[in-house]
Amino acid sequence: MGIAACDLSQHVIRPTLLYLQRHSATAEALLLGAAACQSALGSALDTPQGHGLYRISEQRHQRLWDRYLAFDPDLASRVRGLASQHAFLEAPHLELTVNLRYATAIAWLLIEAEQLQLPAADDLLGMGRIWRRVFQPHGRQRDFLEAWQRCIAQTSQAA
Repeated sequence: MGIAACDLSQHVIRPTLLYLQRHSATAEALLLGAAACQSALGSALDTPQGHGLYRISEQRHQRLWDRYLAFDPDLASRVRGLASQHAFLEAPHLELTVNLRYATAIAWLLIEAEQLQLPAADDLLGMGRIWRRVFQPHGRQRDFLEAWQRCIAQTSQAA
């Protein structure tokens, strides 16, 4: 069992996007949908496909730092501020599994680095296209829609 969608949005995704000065309803919904698809909102946090809520591989994590964050020291400093003091230096990729806000920041920056036009916050197909491009190139938009229904829509209706 993962994290409740409303709790993940309210306590992790929204505060992280606000901290990064990147918040929008679409960004929040897109990250929630990505977490639903990648890990069923945290049901599986460490797999051979990647680490954490968003299943980010060590290679993608390193590339983001080397090819994107290295060229924006202020943003890099903000993201580094989310990481644990000593643990990050010893095992930076472990932060993707144990630190939800750090993982969320990295996931958002993977999206941002692609420089894609964001859809409306209620455009699930549009968000599914971005999810495929950024997180699962071999995935199907149907996977995004099904994960949304299973992990987010059903729990929203039950509340």
